[in-house]
Amino acid sequence: MMYATRQEAAGDQGYNYHLLKAALNTFQCNLGQLEPAQLTRARQIADKSFEIESLVIASPEARDVFIADSEVARAVDEIEAKYADHDEFVTDLAGNQLDEETLRASLRRELLFDSVMRRVGARSPAVNDLDVRLFYELHIDRFTVPERRTARHILITVNPDYVENTAAAARARIQQLADKLRTSPRRFAKLARHHSECPTALDGGKLGSLHRGKLYPQLDAALFRLREGEVSEVVESEVGLHLLLCERIEAGRKVPLSKARTRIVEILQQRKQRNCQKAWLGELRRAASLTKVS
Repeated sequence: MMYATRQEAAGDQGYNYHLLKAALNTFQCNLGQLEPAQLTRARQIADKSFEIESLVIASPEARDVFIADSEVARAVDEIEAKYADHDEFVTDLAGNQLDEETLRASLRRELLFDSVMRRVGARSPAVNDLDVRLFYELHIDRFTVPERRTARHILITVNPDYVENTAAAARARIQQLADKLRTSPRRFAKLARHHSECPTALDGGKLGSLHRGKLYPQLDAALFRLREGEVSEVVESEVGLHLLLCERIEAGRKVPLSKARTRIVEILQQRKQRNCQKAWLGELRRAASLTKVS
């Protein structure tokens, strides 16, 4: 592979690891499998991630961070475990311009980077009660459990190749079932087992607990118009003719703030940490730019 970047030409430790990660994460393939345009894009991604990592591990915050050899060995073992044997592992490394020593050095850098970023993120201010309440009120839809309905159905398909499934015959058959269910809705599961042409017939036509949008639009609309225990009129969909039974209605409800608090704190803390890390990286970049100018 021809060198195309400053890092590659200089043989910087770890750059090819970033290049490989960019290829795998973006294109799900090794370096040797990349098309020229893909390789160019992978290099752009690797240039950026390698630059950021280099700034972070050269920062004052990284000076007292220690990465034990055992941590590096564990990271190497996790990667090697994905291969059939050690020879396959080494061969694949070589095919991606890496060797075991370079991989260990790259993983040490990565572990150091992650550790420093966690430390920087930990500087972020704690989430307070006002933060939590504002998030809850502004995103109340995320803490609303939608109405659900437990349903069963009977399907009769329409197929002109079979006498019993021509359009007229299918409609007559399902109408007979509808007439029976009008007076005996409790027989729904039994009739579904004997007459439905859907795999759910084995379980009495059971569809389970559903929220809006899970079924074909026609079925969805019909189901959510039913009262508990009510059977629908015949409904037509792309797959055939249906009867629906609404067995149970679970009303929609809001998750109380007391139960949502832990998750909200988690979301906000992660956000504050990312913002703190982003601001710190910005300072590092500005300092590096000033150093270059001077």
